Amino acid sequence: MMGPHWWYNRFRGWGYRLTIPRQAILEILSKSDKHLSAEEIYLEVHKEYPSIGLATIYRTLELLVQMGIVNKFDFGDGRARYELAEDSKGPKHHHHLICNVCGRVIDYRDFSEEEKNFFESLERNLSQRYNFEIKNHQVMFYGICDKCKGK
Repeated sequence: MMGPHWWYNRFRGWGYRLTIPRQAILEILSKSDKHLSAEEIYLEVHKEYPSIGLATIYRTLELLVQMGIVNKFDFGDGRARYELAEDSKGPKHHHHLICNVCGRVIDYRDFSEEEKNFFESLERNLSQRYNFEIKNHQVMFYGICDKCKGK
């Protein structure tokens, strides 16, 4: 089931063991292109490991977020959503377009040079102004998707 993934070394570096719940969650996230809720992750894990409870899933997800292996998002629907912070090609940096009508989430990652420069400049200015070392950022745009606009 488990191949060598980028997160193995991350665990070793932090001195954590790669336990079955941690491994199971990471495998599920690595196979999904959706932003899964803890409950959705639990249902998938439960199929193979029925003894792992929802509380363990929540605890494990929080640890994975603290370690920077998993990103946690709130798209305004009242439940946190999770995705891997990296894939085989490296960090998965992208922004999100969220439809206020149907809740659809579109990953936006094909940044133009102008957009890249804008965000780098913004981070640099904020870092200097507040003497704050920025490690990452999340940007979410809310509106109405093409499908809902057409209705």
